[in-house]
Amino acid sequence: MAEMGSLTVLIYSDNSLVRASVVRAISPAPAADLGAFTIKEFATAPALKDYFDDKGRADLLIVDGEASPVGGLGLAREIKDEVYNAPPIVGIIAREADRWLATWARLDAIALHPIDPRALAGEVAALLRKTTAVATAAPHH
Repeated sequence: MAEMGSLTVLIYSDNSLVRASVVRAISPAPAADLGAFTIKEFATAPALKDYFDDKGRADLLIVDGEASPVGGLGLAREIKDEVYNAPPIVGIIAREADRWLATWARLDAIALHPIDPRALAGEVAALLRKTTAVATAAPHH
């Protein structure tokens, strides 16, 4: 169960400036009711895949669609296909015209480059609230 303060958000981008922009937009919390959470940054797709392979958990994943050599949208689709109980995924895309790719990647939300901190924080907060509501509503054994 994801409890306030125990949420984990993963950020994938090969660009440290993009990762820093995302961290600034959502830290210390995207909304006052969510509280602080753990952020883990990944600069490479293999490192992120290893995290999931090692049973790492996440309440949300944010991917950079412009990441290289492995784009965030392709990686998002792979994670949705291969990770059991994959977290909700926010994709950051460069162009409004790339929305169709976001649909193909099965993203739960999108944000546009350059990152609008308020818009990204709003998307992240909405998805984390949904994640915590589902975890809270899950039956306890």
